[in-house]
Amino acid sequence: MVVCVLAPRFALLAALRAEAERRASAAPPPTSLISEPVALGPPPGGVQTVGDTSPAAEAFGVAAGMRVGEALARCPELRLVLPDHDAVRARWGEVLDRLERIGAAPESDRAGEAYFDADGLRGIHGGHLEGVLTAARRALERGVRLGAGPSRFAAYAAALGARARGGAKVVPVGAVRAYLAPLEVDMLRARPELSELPEVLERLGVRTLGELAALPAPSISERFGHPGLLALDLAHGRDTPLAPRRPPEPVAERIELPEAASGPQLERALELLVARLLARPERRGRTVRTLALSARFVEGGSWRAEATLRQASADPERLRLSLAPRLGELPAPAESLGVEVESFGPPAHDQGRLVHDAASAAAVRRARLGEAVRHARAVAGEGAAMRTLEVDPDSRVPERRAVLAPFPVERAPGSRGRGGGRWQGGGR
Repeated sequence: MVVCVLAPRFALLAALRAEAERRASAAPPPTSLISEPVALGPPPGGVQTVGDTSPAAEAFGVAAGMRVGEALARCPELRLVLPDHDAVRARWGEVLDRLERIGAAPESDRAGEAYFDADGLRGIHGGHLEGVLTAARRALERGVRLGAGPSRFAAYAAALGARARGGAKVVPVGAVRAYLAPLEVDMLRARPELSELPEVLERLGVRTLGELAALPAPSISERFGHPGLLALDLAHGRDTPLAPRRPPEPVAERIELPEAASGPQLERALELLVARLLARPERRGRTVRTLALSARFVEGGSWRAEATLRQASADPERLRLSLAPRLGELPAPAESLGVEVESFGPPAHDQGRLVHDAASAAAVRRARLGEAVRHARAVAGEGAAMRTLEVDPDSRVPERRAVLAPFPVERAPGSRGRGGGRWQGGGR
């Protein structure tokens, strides 16, 4: 069984707590933080829409994604809170750490939502699912909802139907289809790759997951392709396997900035941060693949931007040049600047070849191709590099002639990335 941990309004609560701590006041309990009409405001320079909203704001009709002007017109007393990405990231990391302390291996792609497999934890928590849910409830804060089901999507639907205070809902294996059938297709928006599909399905008259599950797979495949087949699997209670997060390697540096720092001062601060980062003992002997530049604003809130290098490097000049353009994207004056390593590359001791022959040239080509694939996956995810495999080239149905498969690439020495296998060519 898969357990879903759902923390509603997590980004709003984290921003409110960070604001209370910044004012040197004791952080009030979560219930008092959102007792008034408050909403997560737009980031400086971002799209002018509100984010998470409190129950009091929802009573006035304010909803996430609404334009700021419309939200203020509906609720003139609405208070907007600047989003704080650093606070959300830090507090959600603490939640995942608490789940790992009970033996869970959580998967989490966004703050406020996590999944873990409960089957391997039964033996250490009473031998049954209720013991696992009880242990997770004790490790988490009040207000977190728990749901369990045979798949990730079923567990998410169960968590939405659980009670807000210490609630846990379990969907048995044999009742998944019946439980999902009356739910609206709008629930498919929980998967980012299906965010636009519910609107199309509603225009076609398909309003519930049960109606979607009753449609034939060939028709869904012909009309919607892979997203449609994924939505059909979710409606049937099937889902992709969990991918637990990798152990974090916090390698970061932060520096306080003088008042109204800009231009050369920011560049000098970035140069100093890169030098400190490369001098960290955790980094020595390894190159850097992806860096994140963050800033805390004078008026509150934070900002974060990532930069992925085309080729992993430990050269301070290359790292500085990759991050320098991000300084121009700062939307407001910053009181501190930080740099963090998001992912590492291979060891930093590559040497050139003295003799070049056909075999070495092929090895160099494979290494460069693998480096390009790893770069693409670091930027756009594991599915960014695919290859075409012929399955039934003589079939009259075009969809049956070939399939897409992950492009295998030899893992770089010292790399901690997922996916691997030795590249052998053969794809298109």
